[in-house]
Amino acid sequence: MSDNQPATSQTPDTNVDVQTSKSKDILEALVKESILTSQQADDLRKRTAKSKETIEDVLIKQGVVDIEKLVKIKAAVNDVPYTNLTEKIIPRNVLEIISPEVAQNYQIICFNKSGITLEIGIIDLGNLKAREALNFFAKGAGYIVKYYLISKESFSKAFKQYSSLSEEVDVALKAREAEAEEKEIKAESEGTEEIAQAAPISKIVSVILRHAVEGHASDIHIEPYKGQSRVRYRIDGMLHTSLTLPRNVHAAVVARIKVLSSLKLDETRLPQDGRIRFDINGKRIDFRVSILPLVNDEKVVMRVLDVSQGAPKLVDLGYNKRCIDIIEKQIKKSDGLFLVTGPTGSGKSTTLFAMLNIINVEGVNISTLEDPVEYFLEGTNQAQIRTEIGFLFATGLRSLLRQDPDIIMVGEIRDNETAELAIHAALTGHMVLSTLHTNDALGSIPRLIDMKVEPFLLASTINGIIAQRLLRKICQHCKIKNEVSDDIFNYIVGEVKKIYDIASDAQKKLFDSTVLRSDGKYNALQKGKGCPRCDHTGYRGRFAISEVIDMNEEIRHIIANRKELNYDSEVLKKQHFITIQQDGIIKALEGITSIEEVLRVMSD
Repeated sequence: MSDNQPATSQTPDTNVDVQTSKSKDILEALVKESILTSQQADDLRKRTAKSKETIEDVLIKQGVVDIEKLVKIKAAVNDVPYTNLTEKIIPRNVLEIISPEVAQNYQIICFNKSGITLEIGIIDLGNLKAREALNFFAKGAGYIVKYYLISKESFSKAFKQYSSLSEEVDVALKAREAEAEEKEIKAESEGTEEIAQAAPISKIVSVILRHAVEGHASDIHIEPYKGQSRVRYRIDGMLHTSLTLPRNVHAAVVARIKVLSSLKLDETRLPQDGRIRFDINGKRIDFRVSILPLVNDEKVVMRVLDVSQGAPKLVDLGYNKRCIDIIEKQIKKSDGLFLVTGPTGSGKSTTLFAMLNIINVEGVNISTLEDPVEYFLEGTNQAQIRTEIGFLFATGLRSLLRQDPDIIMVGEIRDNETAELAIHAALTGHMVLSTLHTNDALGSIPRLIDMKVEPFLLASTINGIIAQRLLRKICQHCKIKNEVSDDIFNYIVGEVKKIYDIASDAQKKLFDSTVLRSDGKYNALQKGKGCPRCDHTGYRGRFAISEVIDMNEEIRHIIANRKELNYDSEVLKKQHFITIQQDGIIKALEGITSIEEVLRVMSD
């Protein structure tokens, strides 16, 4: 079947009457199966009525129901069969009945052929064009079509069987070799624009970028390694080698990336930064490019930014009710400073935008300074830092103060000047949101004092501090019990006892039913065994663990008088404060992550 065949308006000749399911019917089915309560269903209807999110998106984000379970319910509501293709190996001759171009365009896939019946997986039951085109083809070829509802994840896994990353690159490399004939590429002397524009090299680069997006990678590393060019993807915070290329194409690949990001081809001695924008699978994707000169070569790192995706909500990030209540109370004030802290890659910018989403309403002027702009938020004024021309956080902040802002978001406080300006803005009637690189929430106070901020000014301006980390989620498809050593279990019990008295009723119930039971060690924790859906890692996706300090008069007095504030202070216990490690332990007991992941991330 080719993509050029016309679609007809005839009634599709299918075994089922496919109609778009209504969210109301899906919610009723979830309530019937006791996955949701009636109150939760009503809350979901109200939430999605006020936003662009669909009920299905919210259910998946919040982890209320597994995507395959949801699609199965959706299929039942629409009276169509359901199938899961995530682990199915499709025979090549069956898969290629539909070309990859058509499959990608219409989001359909042929997974089985029984006599003259083609079994087709389809994501969207209301995709009339797909069904008309497919039925036109089937009628001409003498087939009968039977549709099965599948998830996006199921389609993605099945679609990858058309070709793997290495297969696609091998095709491009063979074309490259044929084009070069007997002449070997000289990386040092032939990194020219002509080579950079060569079709096979262009194909290699586009395949690397596309597979990064499809694999949900956050970063791409292309680097010389042991006589080869190694391509690694960072997925859920971990680097994985996905491809090795011949060493002699490395310079040409780097040159192609330079062309795409409008960088200087002949500059190999200085670092360069740029940006590439692509439409991949219907999404607008930006790649923030950083090129670093090495001893004899250059290394490329690209941050993958899905700018079509809006900032998530705090509850979707993993924040608990106490933290959300503090954040919402403090950021709705008319002035002051609110900080999000953590190391690089801990999701600070995402949290900032989740907070901006809450206060982005008509009647306020929100201005941001970012490096880079990762999310585009309607109704805000977003500025990109450009270090090469001297447009830094400090200079940008001076300009923003003349733009009549109500709320200012500064991507990061990096130096004394930016810290001083941020405090000044917070003192003069502006709400300032920013980030800082510290290991925990309390560490931000001495860090700002080291940046020459006077303690009495800090005490009077700061409203709240968050510290957070990103942890990998256990794959829900291969979750099993996790038996840990006595040392680890005793550590967990010790931390739970520290916070038991200040824990919420729900948390106390969790503790009592897990680690504080006599057999708690054997039923408390879980981990991922590893399966095809998580690429045998046992993890899929990430979420935040956090600690939030609610600034009150007692804490302000301690800061202003340069007194010591530590995690054992009674003032923190009064506000039911739990540390970031303890939040991680609670998430492990809830089965969201493994205790090994908590200990790995919190090793600092």
